Amino acid sequence: MKRTTQAALAVVAAAAMTLGMSACSTPAATEASGPLTVWVMGDSGANFEKLVAGSGIQVDVVAIPWDSIDEKLTTAVASGSGPDILEIGLSKLRTFADAGALLPLDGLLADYPGLATANFPAGVAGTATAVGGKIVSVPWTSDTRVLFTRTDILAANGIDSPPATWEEVRADAKILAARGDGQYGYYIPQWDAPLPIEMTWSNGGDVIDSKGNVNFDNAAFQSAVDTYTSLYADGSVPTNSDFDQQAGFISGVAPMLVSGPYLGKGVTDAAPELDGKWQASPLPSGDGGSVSLFAGSNLGVWFNTDQPKQSLKLLEYVDQPAQQLAWYGLTGQLPTTSAALVDSTLNSDPNVKVYTDQLATAKVLPLVSNWDGAVGTALLDALNSIVLTGADRKTALDGFFQATKTLTIN
Repeated sequence: MKRTTQAALAVVAAAAMTLGMSACSTPAATEASGPLTVWVMGDSGANFEKLVAGSGIQVDVVAIPWDSIDEKLTTAVASGSGPDILEIGLSKLRTFADAGALLPLDGLLADYPGLATANFPAGVAGTATAVGGKIVSVPWTSDTRVLFTRTDILAANGIDSPPATWEEVRADAKILAARGDGQYGYYIPQWDAPLPIEMTWSNGGDVIDSKGNVNFDNAAFQSAVDTYTSLYADGSVPTNSDFDQQAGFISGVAPMLVSGPYLGKGVTDAAPELDGKWQASPLPSGDGGSVSLFAGSNLGVWFNTDQPKQSLKLLEYVDQPAQQLAWYGLTGQLPTTSAALVDSTLNSDPNVKVYTDQLATAKVLPLVSNWDGAVGTALLDALNSIVLTGADRKTALDGFFQATKTLTIN
């Protein structure tokens, strides 16, 4: 995927500072009127239009591919011409805030009680702040990672329950990969940078040191690399980069993988005949327990929108528990409000209960500016060079440590 460079971000931040200061020093006397332009990520544009149809607010929804958002952000901030509302993946929240793209909301939320931090679990509410403790966005969707297994295939191969630890994952994956040519036991997405970090957390470690600096050079991460590379060494995972995880799970080619709730919805919609033949389980644990990723998206208001009040009104509408539950029904993305997360109907599905329970121990990726480009890409480059091209492990990891050691959450 294309990434915004640090130099580009510096240009963006400088442009945003100039434009933002101008916007703040000469506020509009009256708010403009007209449709709100909303950027949503991925292919959810049509679903978002359905969600807000009853809001009484006109919207123009623009779907932005995830791999195009960096370039889109750079251009929009530099020109001062962006949307009114935008969806922000949590791994990019600090980047957007540092670039000056987001309107600080601290003094604006009093008239919108539906957006109060008290409506969200503490860990969720904390994602609203990204820089200097200022509120620059509001929670919208939550996401976490759990283990998905084809329990029918596991049972047919003598495995009576999903693996609970990473050691058990490796052992079970070897059994499942032995089913024959073209069959695997587990799937590792070559684009999934959070997976080795989740493994590190589950090993009781972290990738940020006590001073707030990025530091992967520790025993817990090395143990995660052991697990990651051993699955490839065992021949338990496919090596082709275009492997389709949903298709592989449905066909049984890869009957175990870690993914988000959207996979469960995708399997249910595409293969209803598998009902009762798969299940979600907590993320495999290590010495530190089962610690998964808290992912998802927030919604922010563009720094120089001429419709801040109408924008906040729409944000309050989509954060109502009823709308959050409706969004889950449309997309499989979990709610963020406390009332929606404990909804009895939502949790009546045992797989969904796994998701909402996993959120209790999930952690947000460190809020390092340009995390995806500066850390995630470098991490995957190092690991994929080891498992796919046979690069020397120490050399690859030392290069990764060197490339990221100056980064910080401060």
